[in-house]
Amino acid sequence: MRKFWWNLRGSLIAIISIVVPTMAQSAEVKKPNVVMIFCDDHAFQAISTYGDSRKLIETPNIDRIARQGMKFNRALVPNSICGPSRACVLTGKYNHVNGFYDNSYSVFNGAQPTFPKMLKSAGYQTGVFGKWHLVSDPTGFDEWHILPGQGDYYNPDMIHNGKRLKHEGYTTDLITDHSLEWLAKRDKNKPFLMMVQHKAPHRDWQPALRHLGHDKDRKYPEPETLFDDYSNRGIAVRDQEMTIEKTMTPGDLKLVTSKRLTDEQKKAWDAYYEPRNAEFLKADLKGKDLVRWKYNRYMHDYLGSVKSVDESVGRVLKYLDENGLAEDTIVVYSSDQGFYLGEHGWFDKRWIFEESVRTPLLVRWPSKVKAGSVNQNLVSVIDFAPTFLEAAGVPVPDDIQGRSMVPVLAGATPADWRKSFYYHYYEYPAPHKVRRHYGVVTDRYKMVHFYAPDVDYWELYDNQKDPLELKNMLGQPGYETVEKELKQEVARLRKELKVPEDDNADYDAFVSERKKNRPAAKKKAAKAAE
Repeated sequence: MRKFWWNLRGSLIAIISIVVPTMAQSAEVKKPNVVMIFCDDHAFQAISTYGDSRKLIETPNIDRIARQGMKFNRALVPNSICGPSRACVLTGKYNHVNGFYDNSYSVFNGAQPTFPKMLKSAGYQTGVFGKWHLVSDPTGFDEWHILPGQGDYYNPDMIHNGKRLKHEGYTTDLITDHSLEWLAKRDKNKPFLMMVQHKAPHRDWQPALRHLGHDKDRKYPEPETLFDDYSNRGIAVRDQEMTIEKTMTPGDLKLVTSKRLTDEQKKAWDAYYEPRNAEFLKADLKGKDLVRWKYNRYMHDYLGSVKSVDESVGRVLKYLDENGLAEDTIVVYSSDQGFYLGEHGWFDKRWIFEESVRTPLLVRWPSKVKAGSVNQNLVSVIDFAPTFLEAAGVPVPDDIQGRSMVPVLAGATPADWRKSFYYHYYEYPAPHKVRRHYGVVTDRYKMVHFYAPDVDYWELYDNQKDPLELKNMLGQPGYETVEKELKQEVARLRKELKVPEDDNADYDAFVSERKKNRPAAKKKAAKAAE
């Protein structure tokens, strides 16, 4: 009898050892996949779901993410420039912390913690495809297939897991191809992070050949501020080099042919541009008529580049649908910053002003996000890292400066969610002579301090009364309390975020060191990341 009970005990232990872990696993929440589609310089005005009054373009595939998920109307960036914004995405930290201040001298330290590394450690497969623009090689990815530097629109060189290759085709299409090929061959038993990072619609805005003439020579409605004279604002706004009138090059305007084209591609390119260029040269336009021609050429090319991105999004969403992945996958569409499409006579970005600091953000997550929802909270690309980590059940490090948007996505914004956001731009003078500045953005106001190298003054903008940001309200009657409170808020945020007190000395020291040691810094970053 004793032997019987002993054997029974052993059997029960064996059964429990099998059943209990199985029950625990079934109770565990399934880790969602993450697909992050990240474009370069995609203005929210050029996404139809955002409803620009000019109705510049229809983007049905990008709009689908908003229709099936959440559209954010106040998504902001900490530093409106390509590389620094990407460093903020990876780390969830500001540039004075992650060490990537600018596009001119910075080298990303791949040894520092990033959300792809943390997801990989938690069992995720990770891949990044397309534009990287952080100088050092990617770390934390099982597979990477990236453009070197800015990359080319046609027949680009790419680096695949350290090996440089040349591809034939259009870059947006190729990035999509590589992304979907990786998805197809992944381990189906693991969750994945896939970062699809397009070059488009970055300058110099070369559309796919199939999109040449997409607008049938449309004359685009002009933004109200196309001929802004920059009155009522300081020297920083007046003395810049990013106007359609003066700064665009023959290459920007397609008055010269791209050097990367094959003979066959060149025939199609020239068939579209050459007769229109000949007509333009014959007209010998001057003054505002010349600006209008440049603006319309810019819109054709920029929006043509966007069309290929929208097609890419459609291909990715179709793959998720057809492979039963849509329900378990977070899809994020965003850009490294906003962009000027003729507002204030400008192209490019860099400013704390609305078209620059505000970026598109659309999120689809079927199990969490109500379809068709719209959010007005101040969110940012620095919030991506903690959001993805929390969604995956990975602890968020205490030193991350962004904040998880998981409750926001669920429609339950925390009571203590940010009411103000700190911004800081460093890169001066090249390439567009935008002065260094920092400031605070709220739902209504912008308070900005232009501080270097030859300026030191503040400006205040009231986006409710002056949505076009045409008048500096600093010192105006009725704004005394607003000015005082916003300057205090800037000081509070700088202290909270541990921004160095002497901005010029901090950045100048960084530039001086990198001018001497950038090649060595690149090698050091690569070695540290091994």
